[in-house]
Amino acid sequence: MSGEARQSSAKAGGPVRIVILGAGISGHTATRYLTRWRRKSSRPMEIVVVSPLPKWNFIPSNVWVGVGQMREDQVTFDLAEVYKRIGVTFHQAKAISIHPEGGDGAAGSYVTIEWTSGDRAGQQDRVAYDYLINATGPKLNFGATEGLGPDNGHTVSVCTAKHALEANDKLQETIEALRKGERRTLVVGTGHGTCTCQGAAFEYIYNVDHVLRLAGVRDRARLVWISNEYELGDFGMGGSQVARGGYVTNAKVFAESLMVERGVEWIVRAAVRKVEPGKIHYETLDGTMHELEFDFAMLIPPFSGVGVKAFDSAGADITATLFAPSGFMKVDADYTPRPYAEWSAKDWPSTYQNPTYGNLFSIGIAFAPPHLISKPMTSANGTPINPAPPRTGMPSAAMAMAVARSIHDMIEGAPKPTRTASMAKMGAACVASTGRHMLRGSAVTMTVFPVVPDYETYPEYGRDQSLTFGEIGLAGHWMKSLLHHTFFYQAKMNPGWWLLPD
Repeated sequence: MSGEARQSSAKAGGPVRIVILGAGISGHTATRYLTRWRRKSSRPMEIVVVSPLPKWNFIPSNVWVGVGQMREDQVTFDLAEVYKRIGVTFHQAKAISIHPEGGDGAAGSYVTIEWTSGDRAGQQDRVAYDYLINATGPKLNFGATEGLGPDNGHTVSVCTAKHALEANDKLQETIEALRKGERRTLVVGTGHGTCTCQGAAFEYIYNVDHVLRLAGVRDRARLVWISNEYELGDFGMGGSQVARGGYVTNAKVFAESLMVERGVEWIVRAAVRKVEPGKIHYETLDGTMHELEFDFAMLIPPFSGVGVKAFDSAGADITATLFAPSGFMKVDADYTPRPYAEWSAKDWPSTYQNPTYGNLFSIGIAFAPPHLISKPMTSANGTPINPAPPRTGMPSAAMAMAVARSIHDMIEGAPKPTRTASMAKMGAACVASTGRHMLRGSAVTMTVFPVVPDYETYPEYGRDQSLTFGEIGLAGHWMKSLLHHTFFYQAKMNPGWWLLPD
């Protein structure tokens, strides 16, 4: 263990240390704004970022890497270089345990980390903190479904840049076989009954369709969507009613029309139970078991917490106090078990502060939702088949900014968090690529407000229909491309980055 286990120097009037676990969209956003705001702080602030990976990855663009239309270096950059430039300490390590009360010789709060690179790889150290932001994101739980995933299974993924490169390799092999006149079945969707992130798979299947058409082989390819959604267009948000062309239509109809126009088959209300070479075994809500043969499959895994433990000052395990059974951290949500009919928008967190320890926050996918957004469903055999709530993209950035500002203000003397970012009071915009090409590309542009339906405020649909809409077209692709370059520029903290929208 290193000497860094000492009490944070803030207790002696030194810098206030903020430790951020994770450098994805939410963690990196919090780092950016804390770095900017510390210039105006009356107290010196030390910012430490802990991430097991050396690179930042703009995950929304991995779909383009996965079809060979972007390189890995176009969606990633080295974190250490950026953090050194802005005066942030970077530890390439993973969080092992949180000790909010100190203990074992340490007077103040600390987190135990394990280095993942260099001469210290595998060694553990302690990092003291005054404030801790858990932005670890999810564990890609491929192991929840037998045979799922690129490492020990039979499917590919676009959840990381490395996975996306491997997916493209397999896709190009499939395209070559199609060029030779062979027929192939390509399956895209979710690989478990409780997956989230249907949006990434949604983008990927349309980009696969697009590159197959560019290659002139679409007519020999069978393209199948498989999902745990009750209906197409659910996306873990319980679906939505979208304004389009002057009319209000169900997102189900919108999504189905996209599938029909492109000749994509779909299977919904499905839980993938096992994947064998060339064969997917799945169960549907009626309890029946099915098989689907495939030549290429990209299936999103379910997510869980990364497995961080927690201990009190006496060394007792308090993991269940800080974390939900899913492994995600508890925050200021209402976790009281209640029937679906009694769920409310008010159950959702707003400050992302842990209710037990006031200097502990959790943002992005790392926080535990109070319940699903979509209606819970189980098959006739008792298998859960329902999408988990999405917590990425705009919501992740919004909650990161709110928590960063609250911590800054608490350092300045505020007694409690000063900013809120409830998903029940914020909207989200999604630009989903359906083909990358400056002249023949397209993207679906969708907005919802709020993300979590609020039937008390909007009794008819749960959302403000003037702010909930969907369109598709070439202009959407140009917007998607612009957003990629904008967010990349911003994430690298280039001059004037704070002027750009998150």
